[in-house]
Amino acid sequence: MSKVELVFKVLKEAEKPLKSKEIAELAGLDKKEVDKAIKILKKEGKITSPKRCYYAPAE
Repeated sequence: MSKVELVFKVLKEAEKPLKSKEIAELAGLDKKEVDKAIKILKKEGKITSPKRCYYAPAE
């Protein structure tokens, strides 16, 4: 599973929007890697940011 897929999986399983630091802890990844994955997922339209610095899967 790629880092991007792992970040998306963590977000889908979370009951609430998460910060990139929380995603990094849950996924066991470095925060910089999570930030890169978030950028890719946002560009693909798979995730949204309901409030500043929080991320959730797009409906």
